[in-house]
Amino acid sequence: MTRDEAVALYRKYNTSESLYRHALAVEAVMRRFAQELGYDPDYWGIVGLLHDIDYEQYPDEHCKKAPELLSAAGVSEDIIHAVVSHGWTLCSDVEPEHPMEKVLFTIDELTGLVTATALMRPSRSLMDLEVKSVKKKWKTKGFSVGVDRELITKGAQMINMEVATVIQLTIEGMRTVAAELDLAG
Repeated sequence: MTRDEAVALYRKYNTSESLYRHALAVEAVMRRFAQELGYDPDYWGIVGLLHDIDYEQYPDEHCKKAPELLSAAGVSEDIIHAVVSHGWTLCSDVEPEHPMEKVLFTIDELTGLVTATALMRPSRSLMDLEVKSVKKKWKTKGFSVGVDRELITKGAQMINMEVATVIQLTIEGMRTVAAELDLAG
């Protein structure tokens, strides 16, 4: 599957621009981690793009409707498994197995925390965002309460990385699409 095909498939089921920006953020971060870990960034990016394919139209069936939608489009089983496993412990019983799946599980929610932290800065930008700023907001009760910090910590342990390293790579990935995320300052 090409990136253009993945975008078209995603757009077929999702019209929300904020959800699309999230998909772009996750795609960019997946690409960054693939580079870091020696995997194919294009492949990992497609998984990142498609990870929430069912979320807008089927929020109560998130990660449950995705296999049907992806399979109907001829998407491979390994991508389907990765998409479903990102909701492990939240809305799916499918445990992440491959490093790609573990990274997706870890960074999905983290992109939201990084975005929220960037938006609180005077620059409203990822370009000058530092790990320490995200970690400070991480500890602030009431900030981005929907972001499950324990899940991110568990994911970081699964990929054998310190949380600070995961945050740094997430920021670096998101910077590559900062303009599309409206976070370039």
